[in-house]
Amino acid sequence: MDPRLRATTDEFFAKVAEYAALDERAREAWRALLVARDYRKGDLLVTQGQQTRHIFFVLHGLLLQYHVGEDGESIVKRFFLEQGFAASTSALLTGDDSHFSIRAIEQVSVLQYDFGKFKDLVREHSAIAAFYIRYMERHWIVEKEPLEVSFRTDDARRKYARFLKTYPGLEERIRQHEVAAFLGITPTQLSRIRAASR
Repeated sequence: MDPRLRATTDEFFAKVAEYAALDERAREAWRALLVARDYRKGDLLVTQGQQTRHIFFVLHGLLLQYHVGEDGESIVKRFFLEQGFAASTSALLTGDDSHFSIRAIEQVSVLQYDFGKFKDLVREHSAIAAFYIRYMERHWIVEKEPLEVSFRTDDARRKYARFLKTYPGLEERIRQHEVAAFLGITPTQLSRIRAASR
């Protein structure tokens, strides 16, 4: 195996180990699915309205997941930072077209793998199944529910404060309109909030 790929897969499995301990057989089976890819700033990894097959582990760079409505307005769902997994999860689970695009907003290096083949590994390896369950529990239930409540009940100032706490340092890496689209407010409202908090 290419030493560079070995180093990046070691980084990948260090993250996986935060959720479950894999035996060597499970690790090698999963490693066989991993493909290293680089994307330029502006490249789409997932395109709204098309099917998607991959999960991406971000080694370097930053990804933005968003939806463009019929009126042309963008809604930012989330940001995927280094050491995180990125995907249009509901599209992968249902096999339907993705409701979201995922775009590189910086130069990005990822390890990507086919979700269908990964699900085969979930059925074959109990340690990979344990990873999958713990990952989904932590990120799709424990973390997601409080965010859903806060986005319905918090005012714009509180949403912005939560954004700063959840994504420290991210504000310097993205444009103001992307922050505003994530918060569900206008760039003008965001400017006012920033000015009031100085």
